[in-house]
Amino acid sequence: MFKPVIKWSGSKRSQSSILKEFLPDKINRYYEPFIGGGSMLYAINPTNAVCGDICVPLIDLWNEIKNNPYALSESYRLRWTKLQTEGYQAYYEIRDVFNKNRSPEDLLFLSRTCVNGLIRFNANGDFNNSLHHTRPGIAPDSLKKIILDWSKHIQGTEFIAADYTITTETAKEGDLIYLDPPYFHTKGRYYGTIDYDVFLTYLEHLNRKGIKYMLSFDGIRGEHNFTVELPKDLYKRHEFIPSGNSSFKKVMDKESIHVLESLYLNW
Repeated sequence: MFKPVIKWSGSKRSQSSILKEFLPDKINRYYEPFIGGGSMLYAINPTNAVCGDICVPLIDLWNEIKNNPYALSESYRLRWTKLQTEGYQAYYEIRDVFNKNRSPEDLLFLSRTCVNGLIRFNANGDFNNSLHHTRPGIAPDSLKKIILDWSKHIQGTEFIAADYTITTETAKEGDLIYLDPPYFHTKGRYYGTIDYDVFLTYLEHLNRKGIKYMLSFDGIRGEHNFTVELPKDLYKRHEFIPSGNSSFKKVMDKESIHVLESLYLNW
């Protein structure tokens, strides 16, 4: 399995090979307006794509990976070396700097050295996770290889810091939109939230325009069914996709819970 370049909550890395099986035979342009860690983008490897997110530092980081992979790799090396030589206070100094200027270079470093790799922001958009004291963070040479590999994969992708409706406004019939929004039952866990009713209207709009979408959404976690009853006229198929065990629950509650996520298709 490919290695992540950005660790982000709700990663589809473990599911990407299964989700790929549901793709339509032909895609003119691929859209992913909740890009996060980009696992589906890597797995599909489209030649023409538009991806976005409302988290500006995340999109800035994607553009650095795409356009300046060598400089980005070196910036990580400098910060990582500072942490190894100066100790834990270097992490918090870099975190303070990020919370002032939202630098993508600082975000990459923090994401690779914070507790359990869980990127967390407070309501102001400040990074607030702590240093993972028992791990040094990924070695710079290893991360450089990953960055360069991803950079090659995403040369045909345009990254936009915008709301999902804006990221996909140029989509038309023949294109595919993969949607992986903040889940209905996980408010507060992810960066940003979406208005559920507005989102349903958006899906209706895609159907009217004949634009294909795949939607990953709430499903079943252990004995609990969190499936959201979407209006039946919005989709044609509803599948449950195994996504292994809940890493969030494992980290937070020391539990291992089997997860099935919903996948909706409108064709």
